[in-house]
Amino acid sequence: MSSLWTPTNWTERLAELEARTPELKEAPLRRDVRSLGMLLGEVLREQAGAPLYDAVEALRRIAIARREADAADDTAAASSHLQQALFSVHTHADDLTQTYQLARAFSFYFELINLAETNHRKRRRLSSALDPNIPPQRGSLRGALRQLKLAGINADQARALLDKICISPVFTAHPTEIARRSVMFKRRRISDLLEQLDRIPVPAPQLESLERDVIAEIAALWQTDDVRIERPTVRDEIRMALDYYESSLFDTLPVLYAEVAQALAAEFPDAGICCLADLPQLVSFGSWIGGDRDGNPFVTSAATHDALAMARSLLLVHYRRRLQNIFDQLGSSTQQVPITAELESLLNEYRAQLRAAGQTTLEERFTYESLRLLIACILMRLGASPQSSIPMPAAPALKPYTRAADLLSDLTVLRNCLIANRGSRLSEMLIDPLLLEIRTYGLHLQTLDIRQHAKVHAAAIAELSAWQPPSLTKSAVILSEAKDPCISLEAPQTTAPSSSSTLHLPPALTPQTTEVLDTFRAIAELKRTYAPESIRHYVISGATSAEDVLHVLWLARLGGVTVEATDEDPGLQPVPLFESIEDLQNAPAVMRQLWTSDVYKPLLASWNHRQEVMLGYSDSNKDGGMITSTWEIYQAHRALHDVARECGVTLRLFHGRGGTVGRGGGPTHRAIFAQPMDSFSGELRLTEQGEVLNWKYSDVVLAERNLELMIAASLDALARPDALRDTAHTAHLTGEILPAWEAAMDQLSATSYTFYRNEILDNPEVFTYFEEATPVAELEHARIGSRPARRASKDHKRSFADLRAIPWVFGWMQSRQLVPAFFGVGHALQAFINGPSLQTPGAPSFAASSQRVGSTEWAPTPESQAANLAQLQTMARDFPLFIDIIRNVEMALAKADFGIARLYASLVEDEALRNRVFTTLETEFQLTHRMILAVTGQSALLEKNPVLEQSIRLRNPYVDPMSLIQVELIRRKRAAQEKGEDSAELNRAITATINGISAGLRNTG
Repeated sequence: MSSLWTPTNWTERLAELEARTPELKEAPLRRDVRSLGMLLGEVLREQAGAPLYDAVEALRRIAIARREADAADDTAAASSHLQQALFSVHTHADDLTQTYQLARAFSFYFELINLAETNHRKRRRLSSALDPNIPPQRGSLRGALRQLKLAGINADQARALLDKICISPVFTAHPTEIARRSVMFKRRRISDLLEQLDRIPVPAPQLESLERDVIAEIAALWQTDDVRIERPTVRDEIRMALDYYESSLFDTLPVLYAEVAQALAAEFPDAGICCLADLPQLVSFGSWIGGDRDGNPFVTSAATHDALAMARSLLLVHYRRRLQNIFDQLGSSTQQVPITAELESLLNEYRAQLRAAGQTTLEERFTYESLRLLIACILMRLGASPQSSIPMPAAPALKPYTRAADLLSDLTVLRNCLIANRGSRLSEMLIDPLLLEIRTYGLHLQTLDIRQHAKVHAAAIAELSAWQPPSLTKSAVILSEAKDPCISLEAPQTTAPSSSSTLHLPPALTPQTTEVLDTFRAIAELKRTYAPESIRHYVISGATSAEDVLHVLWLARLGGVTVEATDEDPGLQPVPLFESIEDLQNAPAVMRQLWTSDVYKPLLASWNHRQEVMLGYSDSNKDGGMITSTWEIYQAHRALHDVARECGVTLRLFHGRGGTVGRGGGPTHRAIFAQPMDSFSGELRLTEQGEVLNWKYSDVVLAERNLELMIAASLDALARPDALRDTAHTAHLTGEILPAWEAAMDQLSATSYTFYRNEILDNPEVFTYFEEATPVAELEHARIGSRPARRASKDHKRSFADLRAIPWVFGWMQSRQLVPAFFGVGHALQAFINGPSLQTPGAPSFAASSQRVGSTEWAPTPESQAANLAQLQTMARDFPLFIDIIRNVEMALAKADFGIARLYASLVEDEALRNRVFTTLETEFQLTHRMILAVTGQSALLEKNPVLEQSIRLRNPYVDPMSLIQVELIRRKRAAQEKGEDSAELNRAITATINGISAGLRNTG
């Protein structure tokens, strides 16, 4: 029997790969989806029986029929199909085992579809590289370089721009990655098999064998628990994130830099890039996992130690593998080629150390193979020895590397020797890629950020200050509120104390303050034990003032941390995280106060006048809604850079983005390009959270593409080639914001903010509705992450304040309502269109006009409405920030479904409250839908993005059954809880629906 992937002929298959028409481009994806669906059906029949397969098929057909009726505006038919589906789900729900399997079946479908779509992304990337006549895409590095060249930038200028760029993804363990680690491994194996099925040509027997392997892996996946029995530990989360280095990132870096070198050579042949080692460092990596204490009591000093130890161990194993490969391949003999005096001198130093330890085996064995002798010495300093027949000493005589610079120096000597003796090709193939890795990873792999909330620090300071021994009263943090603020900081000592008694601390401290001090003591110790640069940033959540930064400095010194940078240690820089709308607005003034203070200036000087500031997307969205959050972040971004320039500070912003639109998600290139003009230094840090890690970094091709996108976008945002080419000053995609656009954004933000606060955040009914109409309470049983979904509340009352932004977004996403991504947008757009035109001479200011809209004092005219709509349409075409907002909202609307949401709303006990809140949400959803179509000039959502439209359209009918099952199970669970009953089997089935909906909607957190 032939494989489902067997082509009529291989010429046809090659034509698909080289296709340029949409229909032929998508043919391989359709085949993968169809084939994987058939294999899943076979597994379901084999593993769970025909009744389950039949139930899945019946629900699938009903869901598709309902969607088709909706598309045809046949309300009666759509309602009838929905009722059929509800009846079917209700019937199956009596058997929890079958219901659990039903949810898993649909979830598995999405697991496979996601893998097929990922494979198609790799396929299309390969396709675009086959035809040299196709112009490079704007999101690619070569596309960005092409734009620079067209804008008149020469090779030296392009190289100078590239030298400024360094992007740093920071991996976090926010609870949005549902999949267990074992499930992720199985995903990768299926992904590898799909890629092998794509090769051209593949003999028929091999295709059949690969298909059998795919179905075996699907069966293995079915037999694997997809729901965690226990909540993952912090150590589990550390290990899951480190898996991405082994699965893709270690192999990605050389590929990425080779792509950069090729792009530069193609667009700027005289750029002076001869080899990979000539390139600047463009990437670094960071992590919060094991360092993020904010609201997570399980992140302790031991967890932080684990994070550093596990990262270092993984990296050293990787370096040893690379060096073993070099050792195996580099057998150059001094009887064939000479060595440099530099290398001979280095070897003499190592020989002397080996002889002093009485170890001469290496020297005797490699009498003529000097390069191998050096590699063996390097391996010994990395805690290993070459895998050869040579007996090696049990106790290495050479001291371990403590600085990456020393490792780089030794390898550079090796490289120089090869180049000097006709070995340039060997250096390019073997040494240069490793040099790039060491420059990127050092001896620590990734920087580990420590994070804690400002209130925790303030409480510790208050507790310590309440007990006033002489040594402590002199060591106070003083923040004057005078007209010319003066900040002074005097720490008790800058070295680690030998014992707590020498610090004259209170005899007893609260557990929270004890943990704070223990954290800083651990930081001091870990920076001495591991590479000092492994911890260099301390993120302060909820920062509101300069005093919050000073608290960290004082506590750090109390714990023995050297905060100033030295030649050996980059120090510990406090990074304030401004999260709420109010804090974003105050951020520039706070940083000016800090940067101009006499006490902080010496610290800035030690850090080379560089400062990092973090902007929070999640909490600002929860606090003010989509438009206001985006606009306030943009304004804070711009103002912070203005203040930094005034104070002589080089500012790097850290963007706390999530996976969903409501948390700063959306296409990365578009978001980076939407930064304010002249407010970007070229360096960028951003969080990569939850399920985002899997679909960005699970594969070399995907990881390389994602990193390339960020580098290209950074180059675009730094150089602004459109502005250089725009002689007509139309501001089309230049990044420039025209005065009229800024006024429009002010108006949209103010209108949206007022509406959002009144209808959502300041309306207590919405919180009740949210808790009852979404599965947020059920997330606890999903055991998604180590961190609790809520911050601890002293009075134990449930409220918006202690609810984290992540479950806030997750709950709305699961219930298909997506409120954080759109609420207030439609209202603001409509108010703007109906208001006085900002371009009309003598038009009232927004403050005045907003009071007149809808009253007898102002009535919109067709002319004013047309003018205002035209302005929004121009912004949606030319203004990157507004484009980003509109497109992200559009994507969210396409994923939402208020027909399904109505079923979730039925879970709310108070019928009157339910109707009031749901009507408000649905009305705004429908209004936003109409306004987005008007602004984009489309007749349907995603009309101009057919690939995404097709993906969502095909997925939604398969997500619907899981939503129906979830609602039914939540209803049954709450009924059981009223009787004082609880069921592990019921919780497991609900978690299976959470898994499935997450897989179906993809960016859920």
